[in-house]
Amino acid sequence: MATLYFHIPFCQRICSYCDFYKVGALSLLYNVVEEMHCELDKRKDYLASQHITSIYFGGGTPSLVQPSEIERFISHARGLFDCSAVEEITLEANPDDLTEEYVKELAKTSVNRVSLGIQSFDDGALEMMNRRHTAAEAKEAVARLKRYGIDNISIDIIFGIAGYGGETLLNTLNEAIKLDVGHISAYHLTIEERTKLGLMTQRGEYTPISDEESEREYMVVHEALKAAGYEHYEVSNYAKEGCRARHNSAYWQGVEYLGIGPGAHSFSRDNRTWCISSAKEYAEGVVKYESEELSSLDHMNEYVMTSLRRVEGIDLGFIEERFGAKHAMRIKDAAREWIEAGVVYVEGSRLAIRPERFLVSDAVIEAFFA
Repeated sequence: MATLYFHIPFCQRICSYCDFYKVGALSLLYNVVEEMHCELDKRKDYLASQHITSIYFGGGTPSLVQPSEIERFISHARGLFDCSAVEEITLEANPDDLTEEYVKELAKTSVNRVSLGIQSFDDGALEMMNRRHTAAEAKEAVARLKRYGIDNISIDIIFGIAGYGGETLLNTLNEAIKLDVGHISAYHLTIEERTKLGLMTQRGEYTPISDEESEREYMVVHEALKAAGYEHYEVSNYAKEGCRARHNSAYWQGVEYLGIGPGAHSFSRDNRTWCISSAKEYAEGVVKYESEELSSLDHMNEYVMTSLRRVEGIDLGFIEERFGAKHAMRIKDAAREWIEAGVVYVEGSRLAIRPERFLVSDAVIEAFFA
């Protein structure tokens, strides 16, 4: 089994915190879309005839592409791959793109899940992050999707924003819960050097919150969503029963995937490949790749990293069988101090981080790496 990812790296406005590859030159969009179809044809053998189980349109802002073009990608994929097992087709979207006409047309496509970048229900926080929509527009976007029968919805929110914790964060969480969506991704704001927010921080115009405040806000998010019936199943992801993100879960479980578009990554067996991030060259048909071959040690470390981010944790029995007894023993030894600290718990052959302690997952993962 495998998954398929389409990367649409275009944005009308660049968010102050975003460090992903994106471009504002919308004049390139048509040519990039057409070249993506060409790339899909050229790379159809990368997954070695595996069944596709999910399709994801990410970015950037995929909702800048018309629904008819989204459906054309899906139809093209079905003509190249066995998509009979596809259960989830997700479109990332900005709230202000989801006009009445857009949602009406989207409902006619094969898209059955929408991931909505809301980030906050406070207009001041949205302005600081340079978002295009207001809190009211975000709520209406969710309501509009539901009116047209698209009720498998995920929303993104961001916490850890200096000046927007406390009651503001609680209000965002309450508004998110009231929307009654199946999935919520809650990310801590990260300051990246090459972003507008990173430059503001370097100039002293923005001061990130302290580690102690980060921990407090993390627990506010965790407790509020848990109380509302959401399972905290991955570091930044919460879902109601049956609403886990299938596509992202496949990534975390080491499932192979093909990425199409400038900046997109692909993974198959022992190979990882990524397309050079240049929409201009890509639009001109100059499609370049870089790649790396993965060793057994790389695979083990990736298993540790992705598994410890999930509530299921790692299976020492699997590690011993796949990578050798010495690695299982090494991890078991490294886990002792984290178990004593109450961060990691043992269940049979599994070691897992307690969801309320996911905030320190990076430190645990590093300790378990070979």
